[in-house]
Amino acid sequence: MKKIVFQDLILIEKSDYMVINKPPYLSSLDDRHEAQNILDLAKSYWEDAQLCHRLDKETSGCLVIAKHPEAYRHLAMQFESRQVEKVYHAVVEGIKDFQELLVDRNLLANNKGIAKVSKEGKPAQTIFTTLRTYFAHTLVACTPITGRLHQIRVHLAYLKAPICGDILYGGKPLYLSALKRRFNLKKDTEEQPIMQRVSLHAYAIKFMGLDGKEFSAQAPYPKDFEVLVQQMEKNR
Repeated sequence: MKKIVFQDLILIEKSDYMVINKPPYLSSLDDRHEAQNILDLAKSYWEDAQLCHRLDKETSGCLVIAKHPEAYRHLAMQFESRQVEKVYHAVVEGIKDFQELLVDRNLLANNKGIAKVSKEGKPAQTIFTTLRTYFAHTLVACTPITGRLHQIRVHLAYLKAPICGDILYGGKPLYLSALKRRFNLKKDTEEQPIMQRVSLHAYAIKFMGLDGKEFSAQAPYPKDFEVLVQQMEKNR
């Protein structure tokens, strides 16, 4: 991975918080297998920086960073009382008409970091809304009410709408040949998926700042997600 300039990731910065657009394939916290992680990059920019939540390594998008301990505590309380509004965008398999559909299914995670729907699990709720349908796929807005491990991914799999590229939970990679009628692959080459990862992006976040004013941000799609949506639009 090329060297990342932290300032280039910042979407909005004020006295107490900043929101960045986390790139895919970059860990939120320390990863012994990676030379870079978001927390170290943030601390090199602002010494007292603390991540207020996490995103999976493959997931891109909005990530809030507190600039001092009081700001961290203030937002931690909002997360605990479920007052933080988050919206993710996902490309899923199949044509789905979700109209603010609430999935209320407990999730249980094992020691290998894999979650499943289970009555013995912890409460988990997500709201799903269809944004746009394509030939055989759907762009979905996902609003998690709780924050369980792989919550959106598992709830979509439960709805028989696994996220494209999410092999762990039944999603298949999406190839251009599946979208384009006249697709010719060069001789002696193997087709690669349009996206090499789970098609999930943390699109927006909203919470209350220490000053009592709303703090909100939206993260533009990274290049791979944008290309995927453009290809689906082009080949509708």
